[in-house]
Amino acid sequence: MTEKVKDYWDKVDIVLRPINGILTALTVAFLGYYTSSVLRQREIRDTNERVYTELMSSREQAESGLRKDMFLSIIQTFMRQEATSIEGKMLNLEMLAYNFHESLNLKPVFAHMDRQIAAAGGPDKASYSVRLNQVAREITTRQMVLLEQVGKKFSRTVDIEKLRESPGGLELEPEKLQLENIEIEFMLTVRDYIPERRELIMELGVRTAKDSASVQRRVFHVGYYDFPMIDNTRLSNDQRAAVVLNQANDQAADITLVYFPGSYASLRERVSYDEVVERLRDIDEPQQ
Repeated sequence: MTEKVKDYWDKVDIVLRPINGILTALTVAFLGYYTSSVLRQREIRDTNERVYTELMSSREQAESGLRKDMFLSIIQTFMRQEATSIEGKMLNLEMLAYNFHESLNLKPVFAHMDRQIAAAGGPDKASYSVRLNQVAREITTRQMVLLEQVGKKFSRTVDIEKLRESPGGLELEPEKLQLENIEIEFMLTVRDYIPERRELIMELGVRTAKDSASVQRRVFHVGYYDFPMIDNTRLSNDQRAAVVLNQANDQAADITLVYFPGSYASLRERVSYDEVVERLRDIDEPQQ
């Protein structure tokens, strides 16, 4: 019986067989190392996230407790009419406004302080009034800076002389703004101006492109103590619109309308459950 002569491929197989074994072993070792490395990195990431979450939760609880104590202390000061001077009340108002302006409607507190200053009289009356208005404008500016970054705005100037000559109110030039693929036409009408309170009586008309025949209207007062994150108009699709009084005198008033998502309204303004369900339904429905 003759021995089979090995051809070229038999020789190649003899050479590559041990190499294949080595490569297989290396591949298995690499996959094992890679898998263990991925699992170890995921475990480290999960641990870091858990520690970070616990630290942030503890920090928020501490800050909430501090803010609660501060809030109660300041409010109790306002409740004690006879025990605190105008200077002390102004300081407490500033602390209240700068720390809680995003979550509280501070207009009643500002109006109360305005009446207190007017009734007090004395040489410091004018300086306290200026200081009160400066705080209000700074709070408005802080909120507007945030809302302008996420929304749209336009400004108008109100001619007080023309307003007085218009018994039915002064209609301002309308403006169309688009936010989150929703276009709305805003129509502003100034009904009256109250000089002693520096307030405008406004009418806001809202019309969407889809329903151009219907106009929703709302009448409201706007002054220095109306802050946009609190005093705003709820629109459809969880959106908001607010009018801000920037400056006013006997000749003219400067106003700005800001159109922004409802998620940036104050903490007390919550989206309705119907709007949440509608949004979830839109997400679940397949796109055509």
